[in-house]
Amino acid sequence: MAGTKERIMAAGAELFRRNGYAGTGLKQIVSEASAPFGSLYHFFPGGKEQLGEEVIRTSGLAYIALFDLFIAPAADLVSGIEAFFAAGIATLETTDYVEGCPIATVALEVAATNEPLRKATADVFTAWIDAGTEKFARFGLSQEAARTLTITAVNNLEGAFVLCRSLRDTEAMAVAGAATVDVARRLLQERTQL
Repeated sequence: MAGTKERIMAAGAELFRRNGYAGTGLKQIVSEASAPFGSLYHFFPGGKEQLGEEVIRTSGLAYIALFDLFIAPAADLVSGIEAFFAAGIATLETTDYVEGCPIATVALEVAATNEPLRKATADVFTAWIDAGTEKFARFGLSQEAARTLTITAVNNLEGAFVLCRSLRDTEAMAVAGAATVDVARRLLQERTQL
């Protein structure tokens, strides 16, 4: 069984992903974590902001593993990207459009109002771009092309999560996946023409 701090962080991550940062209360977090209220301030003396920053950094970096789960074992770059976006569709459908990206949810809320949390989300997105660039370059793309593809994939994925959750339909994720595949094919073709 996870310790109290880990349960609080897991509950915070889940609630931030579903309800956003502003829509999640501290009492809700400790209740979901089955933790005494005072333990929150024991582990996070900075309160909700400190918890939010730690949750963003920890859960955001865990999402890098998705590259290894879907892209790395793929027979080719295109099938890896297709599997990645298909997993996004499956997540939306199996969670009744409740699950999305906790980083984007918080980033949209705090970008102009909370500098520590904005910085945490920026650091996570930067880590994703760096990791994706490294993973995509292994398929023979230049660093520049791999970075372009990574930014395209992140943009398309995050935008699709917003649309899909709002519309309660996966069409936007399917379109985003296809658009990312088109960019990957173009970049791979440009590589072979050099």
